[in-house]
Amino acid sequence: MSEDKDATDLAGQTAAEGIPAARPNLLTMIMEIFGVSRAVTIAVLLFAVLVLAGAVFVFVQSAPPGAITITSGPEGSIFHANALRYASILARHGVNVNVLTSEGSLENLNRLCDPSFRVDAGFVQCGMTNGGTGKLISLGTTSHQPLLVFYRGAPVELLSGLAGKRIATGPVGSGTRSLALTLLEANGIKPGGATTLLDWEPEREHQALLDGTIDAAFLMGEDASLAVIRELMLAPAIHLLSFRQAVGYTRRFSYLGVIEFPRGVINFGRNIPPEDVYLVGPTVELIARENLHPALSDLLLGAARELHGKATLLQQKGEFPAPLEHDIPLSADAVRFYKSGTGFFYRYLPFWLASLTRRIIVVFVPTIVLLIPVLRSIPTLYRWRIRSRLYRSYRALLTLERELFAASDPGKREQLLKRFDEIEEAVNQMKVPASFADQFYGLRGHIGFVRQMVGTRGKG
Repeated sequence: MSEDKDATDLAGQTAAEGIPAARPNLLTMIMEIFGVSRAVTIAVLLFAVLVLAGAVFVFVQSAPPGAITITSGPEGSIFHANALRYASILARHGVNVNVLTSEGSLENLNRLCDPSFRVDAGFVQCGMTNGGTGKLISLGTTSHQPLLVFYRGAPVELLSGLAGKRIATGPVGSGTRSLALTLLEANGIKPGGATTLLDWEPEREHQALLDGTIDAAFLMGEDASLAVIRELMLAPAIHLLSFRQAVGYTRRFSYLGVIEFPRGVINFGRNIPPEDVYLVGPTVELIARENLHPALSDLLLGAARELHGKATLLQQKGEFPAPLEHDIPLSADAVRFYKSGTGFFYRYLPFWLASLTRRIIVVFVPTIVLLIPVLRSIPTLYRWRIRSRLYRSYRALLTLERELFAASDPGKREQLLKRFDEIEEAVNQMKVPASFADQFYGLRGHIGFVRQMVGTRGKG
């Protein structure tokens, strides 16, 4: 074992040569206080430094990022408008939000599933995942997403009544187009048939529908603005299809729900709509990557509660956000949020201070709780080891003493005396901390005492 030069070399050379003791340094003081050697002291200090360095690294790495990216929808759409509102709410807490435009739910989902694409969260309508993905989590359902089918001409009661017409189904990459093709196919209308299916942008769709270029258009909030939807609702020559088979659609497609527009709710004076209209549509989920920081998850859900928790034409107050799980599982942080709200510190402290306080408690408190008993046990284990070495020497000395007193054969006695010399030599070469000097010198004194008794007995 490597020992401290300032520790007492109990072979006695320093004292015999009359060299004055050096002024103890910090390392020596630690050694003397805890009764450990230089090597153990250095090892313990290195261990403590490494553990604290690891805690500091985890503390720094666990800090929530100061910016996130949300993939929304086309510029001007409800998805895009909501993402901008999220950005405004999170900015109050010092978090910058980069809002990316997209074609809609399908492109949002593809971006989230692509590890090379820098995005953290996005809006995705239910029914787009085809069984879910393993790398994504849901923060809950944020709103209804009604499918609006506007058409011109004679009244139509069923989607199959649009067969053979010119229909705009929404842009490629949007959830609108995906749902429109699914429902049209369920009515026997497929691409390549007699019906013309156009993947136009919402602005082009609504203008073409107004001027008669197309006969029908599928629109949803993910890709159409409220202004476009409102203009079509108020246009005298345009009708909104009421899904008479709404309940049947929800039974066939479990991710759809029935949404009712009561008579006159859009404009009571003009009685728009002129009768109760039944719509079908999925709900919208706020989807994120599984590595989303818990603090950001709470901020996004807090923003969702502030933004989507109000009563509207399509929902009651407090109905959303809701912990409704579909193909993508709810995150553990979302489940905790819906049960108990934001964490204690985030509830009463500014975001940056709450994050700092929480990380200190999560990282440094367990580190200290782990480090203190470990550091306290090392001197105890080391002292036990030194005592064990001294006790082994005492045990060998006692055994040898009994054998020497019992030996009558000169040859055997000579062998036992050689063993005695070996024990004494081993003890003389033993190095122990100064805190064990009394026990060490006591052992050497006892060795000398036994040698004296054995010599006296031998002469007698």
